[in-house]
Amino acid sequence: MVSKEQVIEALKTVQDPEIFLDIWFLGLIYSISIDGDKVSIEMTFTSPMCPAGPMLIDDVKSKVGQLPGVASVDVKVVFTPPWQPSDEVKAMLGMI
Repeated sequence: MVSKEQVIEALKTVQDPEIFLDIWFLGLIYSISIDGDKVSIEMTFTSPMCPAGPMLIDDVKSKVGQLPGVASVDVKVVFTPPWQPSDEVKAMLGMI
């Protein structure tokens, strides 16, 4: 069975194409649950109208789906709570 740590490492390889940082570091992943060979991920985007949204979902499904022991990946996109970048992300983006 795949571990949560393995899923996180796979998510760290998924980059937001507009910000060029990985979605785990950005804090776009809200939850990960593993039930046997099924992985469910709840995530958000940097904005509700994110043009890269479909590409991000496909990339998450592809990268996590390639892990040994994963048969399916379900990605649920939510906007509550809205994404708030951490101070570290803000600093990297020149927001503070």
